[in-house]
Amino acid sequence: SAAKLGLLGLSNTVAIEGYKYNVHCNTITPVSGTRMTEGILPPEMFDELKPEFLAPLVLWLCHEDCEDSGGLYKAAGGWYGKFRWELTEGLMCQKSQEALVTPEEVRDNWEKIIDFKGAHHPASTYEDSALLAMALQGNRGNSKVKSNPTAASSASLTGPLSAVGVNLKARSFTYNAKDVILYALGVGVSTEDENGLQFLYENSEDFSPLPTFGIVPSQATMMGGELWSQIPGWSVDFTKLLHGEMYIENIKPLPTSATLYTELKVVDVLDKGSGAVLISNTLTKDEKGDPVSWAQWSLFIVGEGNFGGPRKSTKAVPLYDAPKRSPDATEEFKTDIDQAALYRLNGDRNPLHIDPAFAAMGGFSQPILHGLCFFGIAARIILKNFCKNDAKLFKAMKTRFARSVIPGQTLVVDMWKEGSRIFFTCTVKETKQACLTGGYVDIVDKDSRMTSTPISLQLSSSAVFHEISQRLANTPGTAEKVKAIFLWNINKNKTHAAQWTLDLKHGPGSVYEGAPRNGEKPNVTLTLEDDDMVALVTGKLNAQKAFLSGKLKVSGNVMLTQKLQALLKPQAKM
Repeated sequence: SAAKLGLLGLSNTVAIEGYKYNVHCNTITPVSGTRMTEGILPPEMFDELKPEFLAPLVLWLCHEDCEDSGGLYKAAGGWYGKFRWELTEGLMCQKSQEALVTPEEVRDNWEKIIDFKGAHHPASTYEDSALLAMALQGNRGNSKVKSNPTAASSASLTGPLSAVGVNLKARSFTYNAKDVILYALGVGVSTEDENGLQFLYENSEDFSPLPTFGIVPSQATMMGGELWSQIPGWSVDFTKLLHGEMYIENIKPLPTSATLYTELKVVDVLDKGSGAVLISNTLTKDEKGDPVSWAQWSLFIVGEGNFGGPRKSTKAVPLYDAPKRSPDATEEFKTDIDQAALYRLNGDRNPLHIDPAFAAMGGFSQPILHGLCFFGIAARIILKNFCKNDAKLFKAMKTRFARSVIPGQTLVVDMWKEGSRIFFTCTVKETKQACLTGGYVDIVDKDSRMTSTPISLQLSSSAVFHEISQRLANTPGTAEKVKAIFLWNINKNKTHAAQWTLDLKHGPGSVYEGAPRNGEKPNVTLTLEDDDMVALVTGKLNAQKAFLSGKLKVSGNVMLTQKLQALLKPQAKM
């Protein structure tokens, strides 16, 4: 037994050390009818536990599509399962930073220490360390034993781990028509464009900001300098900071002038081996406190990886590849030689985009164009081609920054329409290299109103519904088989936070935020917490157990949930 446990430790070490080389390593504990178990197992069980039943699990774990690593699995006669660690919530017994903990205090709190209600399941030392940090910082205040508030800070984590959970209070941003016009000019809008004056002339009847203008107040908070001062345990070299991915979603149309307030929360830090990815959400509200837009920033910090963190995140808004067919529309745009000099006036005055000497220090032959500049250029091209320049129909946009662009180069935007989603890629014509990949824009049907239900700064289930939408697009005929409408009520801390509709009744089907359109009634209504929705679809929460325990509440035709298996599988089975 000791030798076998040693092999498990070796396997886990290979999984951790091999991570940066894309090497996966797992362990299987097989139960088979062999010469060693003959005479020990009952004959009928011995005959059923054939060794060949181990092969399917081995083949899957070795397949390139399997992302699992560092796992411990059991295989027996065609039955397969996975082991995991389980840790109680525990209890902070230390009364103050200087105080010792007596055996009597452990004895008196023993039932709480060993209580597995609300237990955690750390999958790595990263998660275990994060749980410990939260315990040191929070449990003292929550336990019956009073503590020294300075003790937690002395034990806080350092490095990338210290960033998770950092919050920035709302930062104000005031703008007017001049700023709206400056942004439009920065992303290439011209008076020669059809409806160009709509974004360039304040007296135009339809004058409005471009739908991606919401990035500007969000960036003011992101780049205000306060974020990094709140992460004292992590010193970052800003010359190694790159913009990895961007997501922006409009909750309601942006006004042409306003004072907005943007708050920020760091929701995750990923370990990519060669660097760390900092994922932050920003929520922008108006003066009444009503949400206007929210954004997700993914920043890649070169050289900050290999700290034992997760490689993927359920909190990240996903990217999707474009359909493998000819694009429905293609448009070129030649950037101006002074495009970066103009765009930087919107707030991003990084000298990398204008100073040749600074650009050279960053490894570039000349200043490069802002990623959010050609992000905005692609957005307005899609807006023109599929929304007829109606900013109210532009719901959300997501993409990855793949390569840099030099001012003066020509951008080629290829677009594919799939339902209410426009997939796109952006390529530099002169180099034939993609600068934006995995991108899409979600548009709003003309007969529907933009939802006033915000996606909270802390909601994780948004990514889940985007994944369901993608699966629906990849499984034609699903709606014809189901012919029903599902309404999901998502709660956060028992408070209603969002609604999502899965319409499998009309056309090819669709997924969108908000109640069913055109006044239709849902056939099934499902209500659960945000985190439970993520756990359900990722397979960490069993649907039947969730229903029986009250975590998942279902009303309407409950049997229709069985027809959701095709969309939720393999993450969960309804």
